[in-house]
Amino acid sequence: MEAECTAGGAEELNSEPSAPKARAGSLHKHSHELAEALEVEQEGLVEHQPLEQDDLNFERWKPKPKPKRTLHEKIGDLKTYLWNPETKEFMGRSGKSWSLILFFYSALYIFLAAMFAGCMCCLMWSISPYAPTYNDRVMPPGMTMTPHVHDVHGFEIIFNASDRNSWKKYTRALDAQLKSYDDAVQERRNIACMQDAYFMQDDLEESAERKSCQFKRSWLGPCSGVPEKDFGYSAGKPCILLKMNRILGYLPGQGTPVNVDCGVKKGTPEALGDVEFYPKNIFNLMYYPYYGKLRHVNYTSPLVAVRFPNLHLDTHLHVQCKLNGKGIINDSPTDRFLGSVSFSLEVGA
Repeated sequence: MEAECTAGGAEELNSEPSAPKARAGSLHKHSHELAEALEVEQEGLVEHQPLEQDDLNFERWKPKPKPKRTLHEKIGDLKTYLWNPETKEFMGRSGKSWSLILFFYSALYIFLAAMFAGCMCCLMWSISPYAPTYNDRVMPPGMTMTPHVHDVHGFEIIFNASDRNSWKKYTRALDAQLKSYDDAVQERRNIACMQDAYFMQDDLEESAERKSCQFKRSWLGPCSGVPEKDFGYSAGKPCILLKMNRILGYLPGQGTPVNVDCGVKKGTPEALGDVEFYPKNIFNLMYYPYYGKLRHVNYTSPLVAVRFPNLHLDTHLHVQCKLNGKGIINDSPTDRFLGSVSFSLEVGA
């Protein structure tokens, strides 16, 4: 019994010194937490303190200007950028980096070029150079005239018969238009054809050259420029040339020749007087169809020359010439050259 009491007393004695140490540790922890709380509170107070006058001076917060670099320093930086001997870099990139970039873009553009070439080959293989692959809708032909001096409001022929300089530009245009229609040129290049019938040459190979029918300049009479070099302009009796636009494979008139007439659109009809046509007021069927410039090499479009021999002088007229025939449209509100042509005409003494 005494031994047990002695052992118990020893345990109590050993436990008594550990109690002050635990209390000391808790006090130390508590004081540390208080110190941290006070520090946070002081920081908050500092943050809420009013700014001083020096703090309101924004000039002090501006970034300081960088010192100016001399030209020599700039040239040195440029040289370093172009070639850095320390890192062995050219324009900021190593040789390996430049090699990869060149390889990538070379491969990219070679691929794009090959793809484009392949597409073009497929396209050229699928179409014919002689005729359109798809031609399901052919518009009726338009008509053009020579000479044509384009004005803001359209074509105009205005001159004084006694003033050569006023009509010289018109005769030059007519003569240039008729160069390929010279009789000698037509006899050498083209053949005489049977009139009033289409000259069909579809039985030949697609690439074979087609023959063309003659259209001689002398057939235009006083409007040919052969007997009268001035085409009647010096006498106040001007000529114009009308031509239908070429359409590949088109057969105008559906077996009947397309004819032309001219009249006054705005003005007095009597002021225009009689109208003469050379060689006739029709486009003969023997010049059709047209097979394209690759096959119809020497083709010359047929012409209709129009002469105004009895014009009233110093009278401004608005003249319109129209095509008439089956399948022809000459009153389109959107295209003034579809099947017709209009021009202003005024001849002075």
